[in-house]
Amino acid sequence: MFTNILTVDLEDWFVVENLKQNISSDQWDQLPSRIENTTHHLLEMFDNYNVRATFFVLGWIAERSPNLISEIAGLGHEVACHSYSHTRVDQLGEEAFRDDTRRAMDAITKATGIIPIGYRAPSWSINSSIPWAFEVLAELGFKYDSSIFPIKHDIYGESSAPSKIFRKKMESGRSIFEIPASTIKFFGKNLPVCGGGYLRHSPYWYTAKMVRKLNEDNQPAVVYMHPWEIDEEQPRVEGMSIFQKFRQYGSISIFRKKIEKLLGEFDFITAADYVNIVARRKIGFEK
Repeated sequence: MFTNILTVDLEDWFVVENLKQNISSDQWDQLPSRIENTTHHLLEMFDNYNVRATFFVLGWIAERSPNLISEIAGLGHEVACHSYSHTRVDQLGEEAFRDDTRRAMDAITKATGIIPIGYRAPSWSINSSIPWAFEVLAELGFKYDSSIFPIKHDIYGESSAPSKIFRKKMESGRSIFEIPASTIKFFGKNLPVCGGGYLRHSPYWYTAKMVRKLNEDNQPAVVYMHPWEIDEEQPRVEGMSIFQKFRQYGSISIFRKKIEKLLGEFDFITAADYVNIVARRKIGFEK
């Protein structure tokens, strides 16, 4: 059976881009954290199916819940980096990005004793307009990045970006593997599949069909989720639009069952393990 990639963006319910108009980062410490409970539900689920995932950890969370991050690593999951402050990379300058990433790495390493080798940008916010981001990640020792979403979206994405895993070589001579979010081409356009709201709101039969289609094309499905997406009791925020509510709360009640079906039907490994497989194949550089 083809092997796919299982990932979790480890962030609390109030951190997401969808709520930034309603909640500022200055308020985070005053809001009720639900990360411990929801993450433990995911860990129990993964353990039931004997699956290991990559947890892209927010440095802010690692500082406040170091025991949780240590527990994740101790259970054999990969602990990678999801920035410190969840600020979009394309809204930061090069030095601010470097500082934010170093701070996140320090928090994760302090909690686990492990230096992360994988990075995922908040809100898929690395694209061709900021080539320096890849240089910074390679300079800091990251082996792979998973920040590109090759679609057109109101918040993120770059539809012309490569849709398959590739090795990017920089002018400095450094290189880094890129693991884009999964898409399926339909009538010349890339459709997002296998993660976040796209996974939550889609019927299971459709998701399973898309995973099989990716695998038939010799590509792994890059499945991603957030702990808050299985939390039916997360606080409701006032002043949200109908669209925001749909993005934040839609299909949460059935999401856990969808994940369990995926884990039961398909094989998954961590992003780092998959990159090691790809590296052994001596995949070429992006041209």
